[in-house]
Amino acid sequence: MGGGGGGMGSLIFGLLPLLFGRKLGCGTLLILAIVGYFLFSSGMLNLGGSGMAPTETAQQGAGSNQACDTQEELFACRVLKSTEDTWGALFAQAGQRYQPTTLNFYQQGTQSGCGSAQSAMGPFYCPADQGVYLDTTFFQQMQQMSGGGDFAYAYVIAHEVGHHIQNISGVADQVRRAQAGASQADGNALQVRMELQADCYAGVWAAKNAARIEAGDIEEGMRAAHAIGDDKLMRDAGRSPVESMFTHGTSEQRMAALKKGLQSGDPNSCDYFGGAS
Repeated sequence: MGGGGGGMGSLIFGLLPLLFGRKLGCGTLLILAIVGYFLFSSGMLNLGGSGMAPTETAQQGAGSNQACDTQEELFACRVLKSTEDTWGALFAQAGQRYQPTTLNFYQQGTQSGCGSAQSAMGPFYCPADQGVYLDTTFFQQMQQMSGGGDFAYAYVIAHEVGHHIQNISGVADQVRRAQAGASQADGNALQVRMELQADCYAGVWAAKNAARIEAGDIEEGMRAAHAIGDDKLMRDAGRSPVESMFTHGTSEQRMAALKKGLQSGDPNSCDYFGGAS
């Protein structure tokens, strides 16, 4: 699903690559108002009952709420805790220490290290403060888009965490440098790879938590991935898909990326820059 420094553009984090360089995008850009400026300015596991407690970092990063104190917020915090456990173990296997992101809740609008944000842009990741931002109406928006479902909600959060992985691993900086000297079409193509890699990372997270996957969960995730494909968003807005304007990938590409991570459970399979696709 991709975030600030990525998909988010300028202060309105629109959608197309402007300020933070089409960067780590709001991997999900949950439609609704997004479709509007998407076209004009140019992201289950039975976590609800898992018993996982919100992490301290999630509580401290919960913006004005300062705690995961509603059902939706608690769910999101549990997902974040699960991603911390998963990526912490994967980084440890590689002899590295994982630096968690923070989860920030807001309503309607907020300020992040990447500028001001509005709920219409959907969940996003801001590399400047290494935070995932989630409007509290997110779950209702997802319900309207793809039917919702716990896995669909968790997939989008895990996608934004995927952008965090790109940020702390240095991939995001490398892509931004490449985009700086590229045409808009080539820069957008690089951003698509960023978003697909984040989708793949979300799949890796899900694969590592396969014991919690229930019947129908994968289908929920696939529906969510399909709903946020650039080609589908353009068609839904009455426009013919234009590949050079894609910044997140087609529905088929996003579903394939999520599936790749799910099937492999290996972050090395998510190399969308060294030849893998």
